Amino acid sequence: MVALVLGAIVIVGLVAAAASVAAGLTSRQTPTAASGAPHFVDGSGSAGVGQVYEGEWSYVGGGVAVFDCDDDARSDLYIAGGSNPATLVHNASPRGGAIRFEAVHDPATDMSDVNGAYPLDIDADGIVDLAVLRFGENVLLRGLGDCRFERANETFGFDGGHAWTTAFSATWEGSAQLPTLAFGNYTSMDTNGDWDGTCTDDVLVRPAPSGRRYVPPTPLEPSWCTLSMLFSDWARSGRRDLRVSNDHHYYSDTSDGAEQLWRIDDGQPPLQYTAADGWQLLRIWGMGIASQDLTGDGLPEVFLTSQADNKLQTLEDGPARPTYRDIAIERGATAHRPFIGDTSLNSTAWHAQFDDANNDTFMDLFIAKGNVGVMPDFASRDPSNLLLGQSDGTFKEGAQDAGLIDFAQGRGGAAVDLNLDGLLDIVKVNRGVPVSIWRNVGAGTAAKAGPIGNWLAVKIGQPGPNGDGIGAWVSARVGDRIVEREVVVGGGHAGGQLGPIHFGLGSADRVDVRIQWPDGEVGPWQTVDANQFVTIERGAAGPRPWTLPSS
Repeated sequence: MVALVLGAIVIVGLVAAAASVAAGLTSRQTPTAASGAPHFVDGSGSAGVGQVYEGEWSYVGGGVAVFDCDDDARSDLYIAGGSNPATLVHNASPRGGAIRFEAVHDPATDMSDVNGAYPLDIDADGIVDLAVLRFGENVLLRGLGDCRFERANETFGFDGGHAWTTAFSATWEGSAQLPTLAFGNYTSMDTNGDWDGTCTDDVLVRPAPSGRRYVPPTPLEPSWCTLSMLFSDWARSGRRDLRVSNDHHYYSDTSDGAEQLWRIDDGQPPLQYTAADGWQLLRIWGMGIASQDLTGDGLPEVFLTSQADNKLQTLEDGPARPTYRDIAIERGATAHRPFIGDTSLNSTAWHAQFDDANNDTFMDLFIAKGNVGVMPDFASRDPSNLLLGQSDGTFKEGAQDAGLIDFAQGRGGAAVDLNLDGLLDIVKVNRGVPVSIWRNVGAGTAAKAGPIGNWLAVKIGQPGPNGDGIGAWVSARVGDRIVEREVVVGGGHAGGQLGPIHFGLGSADRVDVRIQWPDGEVGPWQTVDANQFVTIERGAAGPRPWTLPSS
């Protein structure tokens, strides 16, 4: 039935595409050539972010939440600290200029024992909230505006537990007033603080059927020491299932431990996919998840980070069954050893994110790297990757040409436009040393950035509880090339983003944009001029350009 529905959607899409071509909406030439690496300038020392993630148990975690906490169009950061207090930093970067942050201290946000955080608007008041993952009680922080927050566990009836939480994702089920939250937990500890040989159960936290509070968590049994999770409509069926990536270091080959996919039907108990459903056994040292349609069939590929054994998975037989095959080798995306540094040893990969760093329409992949601690069989000098998407669908390493080189032990990260110039900058949280921040200057220099391609940034909105349209698909078309992005909360490693979706446009000065909303309704193609930030509201007459700060 899913395949028939998808087929109908594809046919409708082709008809709509033909109609839009006839109406003159598609006027840009199809991109055929990928661009080279953009130039990055290391701004870590001058950005005003001295946050250090550390602690005896800080060898996992270390995430960053990226969102706008004061509605000034700039992306602010909430950075985990481990045994240090977490830090909220307000973005004071001038447009197109050097990246600069200012710390915002408050007891509500300056918590210790924070592994990571994810931004989302839980209560639909238009102000971003935070789900904070901790070694101990998880905390929901309700945004109050102007970068202020308050603890909201009691307000929402939320049980934060007392586990070592390292993963998170969220979605909206049906007409629920609150999002469904998934928390991924790591190892169980005994009274002495040592591993007791088991993994703590992950939990699914659902809202009460009538009201704005949560019911007690539902354990996701079995659980296998989770480090990343993501709600995603992998089959484009309208249902968002929960992908879970687990650390093989803490389960044996004689156990049932493996990567997992949970079927999440609205209001029904979660069901784990099995071999009978087409789900295949996969055991890796899973640390991060990134999802993006790379083949143009409308179905997302999935990149899984690990120690050496990174995977790039694609559906083998379409959307009918969750049967995946690995295409990392054929696509040049294994990233299993450092390209410089300790090149004879295997890499350790953590956060991963698909995005277009050089604005050429071909999706790139940023991977944060770093040794767990002092594991001698894995590289210590292990730089992060910037895999540049090529026109034939493969990837080519571009980090060295881009200047994205350091050997700090990376953990979480983000590719995000921090100074509103249409170029994606890089943030990387490190273990034991301050955060790395690189400014993307395109084809230019630190003194003057230079354009490397046109771009568009799209924020979407709709009335009702899920105001940010989590679960929607945003499509951008240049000529015959269509890039689709799923709006999600989750994945990566211990941190994520809530903000505009970035599209590189190459030389195109206009682009056609269309939204498939979370309930499946597909909006019209709308033509938008390049090189701007716009908001597309459901039912509005057209995109609304942002008013950006003057400096």
